Amino acid sequence: MSVARTRGNDLFHGVPAQARIESAAKVVWWAERHVVGVVERNNVHFRGSGERAMMFGHGFGCDQNMWRFVEPAFERDFRTVLFDHVGAGGSDLRAYSNSKYSTLGGYADDVVEIGREIGLTNAVFVGHSVSCMIGVLAVQRAPGMFGRLVMIGPSARYIDDADYVGGFSEAQIDELLQFLESNHMGWSAQMAPVIMGNPDRPELGEELTNSFCRTDPEIAKAFARVTFKSDNRADLAKVDIPTLVLQCSEDIIASKPVGEFVHHSIPGSEMVILETTGHCPNLSAPDEVISVMRAFV
Repeated sequence: MSVARTRGNDLFHGVPAQARIESAAKVVWWAERHVVGVVERNNVHFRGSGERAMMFGHGFGCDQNMWRFVEPAFERDFRTVLFDHVGAGGSDLRAYSNSKYSTLGGYADDVVEIGREIGLTNAVFVGHSVSCMIGVLAVQRAPGMFGRLVMIGPSARYIDDADYVGGFSEAQIDELLQFLESNHMGWSAQMAPVIMGNPDRPELGEELTNSFCRTDPEIAKAFARVTFKSDNRADLAKVDIPTLVLQCSEDIIASKPVGEFVHHSIPGSEMVILETTGHCPNLSAPDEVISVMRAFV
């Protein structure tokens, strides 16, 4: 994708020929050094066509490959943008910073940086699991960049709090994180099939297990802590774009009350209960996800 082209064909209008050549060379140099850095850092891939863009954000322990059954359905009508959060998939692990990624805000900043570099406006952000809240933060950080938000299996807070039902006690989350800290591979093998659900389709749990196991252990531990300890309830009311919440009928990670809280907290949002179960309908029931998304976007 040419940055100079996306920023307008009249960039050098009225500039003498030699100066135009020198200025163009500087823009090309800037694009190669600056934009490619962002693209490589987050392993960004562009596909599809159309005037609007659709960006897909993956969940914890996953990468952009988890969208392979959903994203192609939108290539005809959208420019699709796939990426890996730093620390996942084909991202540049050298870019990982404990301080930057100590909150979901660091990941949201990356989304905004990618969007600004490729000129996103009025795009659709599709987030799965933790990327739902990353999308919520990105929407607030860059008004106008996203015009619609799709949230698949969102949770604004995983830990119960007074009358709020997050699905887990603080002790349960601490135990979960301690297990991950002590045995990354064992945690992955035990938790992935539970998270995926669909025990009658063990190949799905196996895929998620392998995805978890491929993640850098230290980064996985840090991202898990950020994911399961975050509280974004106060951010939901600030979402001011049309939002769709997709909730699986049974989900051990983000149960129906959790999804309903997100839905009721985002003004004007829509909520659809999917027939499928588990936490990863983009893998287990892509056709159902695609159908509901099409009606919304």
